[in-house]
Amino acid sequence: MQKLISLGSNKHPLHGPTTLLFLLILLTTAFISFLWSTLSTTNIKPTTNTIANQTLVPPNVSSNYDKTIETIKQSKKFQPTVLNCSSGNQTCSSNYPTTTLETEKNSAVCPEYFRWIHEDLKPWKEKGISREMVEMAKKTAHFRLVVKNGKGYLEKYQESIQTRDVFTVWGILQLLRKYPGKVPDLEIMFDCNDKPVVPMGLYDGPNVIGPPPVFGYCVDRWSQDIVFPDWSFWGWAEINIRPWENLLKDIKKGNEKIKWNDREPYAYWKGNPFTALTRLDLLKCNASTTHDWNVRLFSQDWIKESEQGFNHSNLADQCTYRYKIYIEGYGWSVSEKYILACDSPTLLVKPRYYDFFTRSLQPLQHYWPIKENDKCKSIKHAVDWGNNHQQKAQEIGKAGSKFIHEELSMDYVYDYMFHLLNEYAKLLKFESRVPEGAVELCPETMACNRSRWLEKEFMIESMVREPSTKDPCSLPPPFEPSSLRIFYATKQNLINRVERWENEYWKNNQ
Repeated sequence: MQKLISLGSNKHPLHGPTTLLFLLILLTTAFISFLWSTLSTTNIKPTTNTIANQTLVPPNVSSNYDKTIETIKQSKKFQPTVLNCSSGNQTCSSNYPTTTLETEKNSAVCPEYFRWIHEDLKPWKEKGISREMVEMAKKTAHFRLVVKNGKGYLEKYQESIQTRDVFTVWGILQLLRKYPGKVPDLEIMFDCNDKPVVPMGLYDGPNVIGPPPVFGYCVDRWSQDIVFPDWSFWGWAEINIRPWENLLKDIKKGNEKIKWNDREPYAYWKGNPFTALTRLDLLKCNASTTHDWNVRLFSQDWIKESEQGFNHSNLADQCTYRYKIYIEGYGWSVSEKYILACDSPTLLVKPRYYDFFTRSLQPLQHYWPIKENDKCKSIKHAVDWGNNHQQKAQEIGKAGSKFIHEELSMDYVYDYMFHLLNEYAKLLKFESRVPEGAVELCPETMACNRSRWLEKEFMIESMVREPSTKDPCSLPPPFEPSSLRIFYATKQNLINRVERWENEYWKNNQ
C-alpha cells in the first residue's frame, strides 16, 4: 500500500486519477464482454430484429442457442431412481417428483376394453358415491387406499390370501409414480378374494343406500363390483411368477422356440385341479388306455414345486402344444393372460367370471369356446377341427396372443387404472381424508423390509423409476345400448355356431 501511494505522488502522465479511471473503464469493458459471451451460450435467448417478416439473428448465435436449449432440457430430465434400502431405512425419499412436468400429448385411443370402465361405474352414475356408501364396503374390504395430494395412504383391515393385498397396493403406488400429481384425491375399498361380493339388485330402490363401491379382481353377470387389475401384474412371489412386463417378453421368446406346426397336436393344461369341481371333472379327459380325447393334463403341486426351486413351472416354457386350455378354479383365474399369450388357440371352458380385459374377447376370433358340461367331447372336437383347419386355427391363436402382447402391455394396464380411478373420483360426493393411523406409501417402506427375497426382488423389478413423459391414452366413450346388445348377440351367435359344428361332428363320429 505504501508503494502504491509513492507511485501516486509521481507526476508521470501514466499515473494519477486519469490512469485509475482508464483502468476502471478497461476492466468494466472486459467484464461486459465476458458477461455477454457467457449469456449468449447458456440460457438467454438472443435479441432479434425483424425486417420484412424476416427474423435476423446475430451470426454464430442461433446454433449456440439451439444447443443451449437442448442442454437445459436434458438437465431437467429426471434421472431414474434406484430403491434405497440402506440398513434400517424406513423413511420415504423426498427426491421423487410429486407433480408432473410438461408431458407429450398422447394421440392414441385406449383399447376397446377400456369402455367397460363406464359400465362398471354405471350403478353410481345418477346418485354419485357418498361417504356412507364407501363405509358400507368396509364389511368385506381388505384395505382402504386413500390418494391425497398425489400421495397414497393405506388403512388395512384384514389379511388377504398370500400377498395379494401387498402387490395390489404396490401396483397403485407405481401408478402414482408413473403419473405423479395426476391421480385425483379419492378413497377406495378393495376386496382381494377370488369372487365378487356385491350382488346385483340387492341395493335397488329409491330409498336404499348403495351399492357399496367395492374394487376387486373379477365380476360376473349377477354382481356389480368394480373390476381392477390383479396383483400378479407386479409379480406372484409365492409361486415365482415374475412381474408381467418382463414375463411377457419371456413368453414372446418362448413362442419363437417352436413353430405352431411343430408343436404337440394336443390340448394342454397344467394347474391345481383341487381348487374346483370343474377342474376335477376336466381330469377325466386325460388320455387313458380306453380313450384319447386329444388332451394332455398335468397336475401342479405347488408345495413340491417350491421345494424343487420352481424348475418345472416356467410359463415361458409352456408354449409347446398347439392348443391350451383355460378353466376357472375356485373363481376367476389369473392364468388366462398367460395362456392367451402363447400363440396357440385358447380352448376356453365356458367361464362365469370376467376380469377387466377379457370381456371384449370374441369366440372364433380370440379363442375357441368349450362346453362346461361336456368338456371331453368339446375339447376333442376343437383339437380335431384345428388340426384339420390349421391356417384358421393359427389365426385364432395369433389374434388372442396379439391382443395380449399389444393391448395388455403394462403401459395400458397403468392407463386402465388411471382412467378407472379418475372416472371413479368424479363420482365422489365427499372430500377424501387420510384416516388416523393410515400409513403413507412409498417404495422404501413397502419393499426394503420384505422378509421373502422374491417379494423384494419383484418389487424392485416392477418399480416405476421415473415419471411418464407422455400422457395416458384417451378413454373411449361408453357403449351405446344398441352396440352393447349387438356385441352380446354376436358373441352368443358365434358360440352357437361352434356348438352346431360340434353336434354335427359327433353325429358323424359315433
